[in-house]
Amino acid sequence: MRYGLVIDLGRCTGCGACAVACKGENATPPGVFWSRVHIYETGTYPHAKLRFLPTLCMHCDEPACEKACPTGATWVRHGGIVMVNNEQCIGCGYCVWACPYQARALNREEARPYHPAHGCTPFEKLGYVAHAKGLIEKCTFCAHLLDRGEQPACVATCPSRARIFGDLDDPESEVARLIAERHPRARLPELETRPKVFYLGGC
Repeated sequence: MRYGLVIDLGRCTGCGACAVACKGENATPPGVFWSRVHIYETGTYPHAKLRFLPTLCMHCDEPACEKACPTGATWVRHGGIVMVNNEQCIGCGYCVWACPYQARALNREEARPYHPAHGCTPFEKLGYVAHAKGLIEKCTFCAHLLDRGEQPACVATCPSRARIFGDLDDPESEVARLIAERHPRARLPELETRPKVFYLGGC
């Protein structure tokens, strides 16, 4: 069992629903993003086009972040999901620097409410416990949802079904069939981190 994700860039509209769903599901504070959609232009007028590149933790089979972590706080759980143990994390930031995909962030300040004049909502008070100052933040493929038999929030929310998630080791799964038939690409394959997030349509 190895969880993986294929993102079809031809279907992605850049709506940002994945990033919003991620923040809502994981109660990340302002300025902390586990999922992003980068918007850029290619070509020249009158043939210029907007392009969208969704990014998140690549959950590599050979994660550079895990090798850089001096305390063992970065670890790989069942299904190949790269996780961070908050109890062991000392906030040194070595894993942030080691990640070639810029998928990690260090909380440099206490989590603040989205509407400071009104203080933290009950949802923020509950969710911010997991986002203490000095801890590393990253995508977990919504491991808590997977444990309940559900899909990651970004996958379940995508309105254009640009994200296909499943078991890479199951040849009958949709994600494995897409990889076998359409040969999507991983980002920066030359680094040999063996990412488990793939892109259709170029990246």
